[in-house]
Amino acid sequence: MARGIARAASFGGRATAAGWFSYRRITVAVCLANLVVALLVLRSLTSFAPGPKRVEVVQYTEEQIRRVEESIRIRREAEPVELVQAVKKLQKVFAREEKRRKELPLELKLRVSYELVGRLNKLGDNGSAIQQRALESWRVETLKDAKSASTQNSSNLGLSSEEARLLKRALEFNWHGLLEDIGLWISPEVPHTEHDDKPENEPEEEEIIAGPPLHPQCNTELHADYGGAAVRWGLTHHKESAADCCQACLDQARNAKPGELKCNIWVYCPSEFGCYSPDKYEHKHQECWLKQ
Repeated sequence: MARGIARAASFGGRATAAGWFSYRRITVAVCLANLVVALLVLRSLTSFAPGPKRVEVVQYTEEQIRRVEESIRIRREAEPVELVQAVKKLQKVFAREEKRRKELPLELKLRVSYELVGRLNKLGDNGSAIQQRALESWRVETLKDAKSASTQNSSNLGLSSEEARLLKRALEFNWHGLLEDIGLWISPEVPHTEHDDKPENEPEEEEIIAGPPLHPQCNTELHADYGGAAVRWGLTHHKESAADCCQACLDQARNAKPGELKCNIWVYCPSEFGCYSPDKYEHKHQECWLKQ
């Protein structure tokens, strides 16, 4: 009985081992088949893919190469080298000015504007040259005060060390920009010098008065005007020439009624730019004033 059981058990073990080896062979075969199929698919995909484009190399002749080099040389020579260098210098200058032109605090800017306006108000209605000198004097004094404040911490304007440093930089390097920031601008006076190149002992040329000749009774005086009561206002009384204005004065004096003002002075402006007037009324072109 025992032998039969042992023999049956050995037969069962052999069958199990044979089945295990057959399963492993089948698995390996399936994997190999899958690998072969994958390789075939990969080969088919790569065979249908477009190949790399062929780069065509253009062959230039020596004449073409020479022309290209010549054009490059001409283009480089035509570059505005001096202009480019000048622009670069200006860019550096603007960059430095931008650094120097650091905004002053509003309180300090207002304090500067009050100081300058007060200094100008003391001058009254003087010329721009005097105002320019006054501003420059204030700038020098304030710059000295700002320097002492930055080194000795003492200032007549009550500036802190940081405010003194900013104001010192603005007064030294950006004075005109500071004036623009606070809205102060004074037109510079342009000196005008008349050059008289006429030789000495040369007689003065008589000024020619346009129009018909004047009557001897007109008693003409050039560049002269006199005060007096206006018989006829020139604002609404125009004549074509000085002779016509003089004749109007003579006619008015002759036709005046007793007790009325009689013209004994006539003033005529022949210039298109206006003429001198001793009163508040400006004498304009072709105005004829009749006075007594």
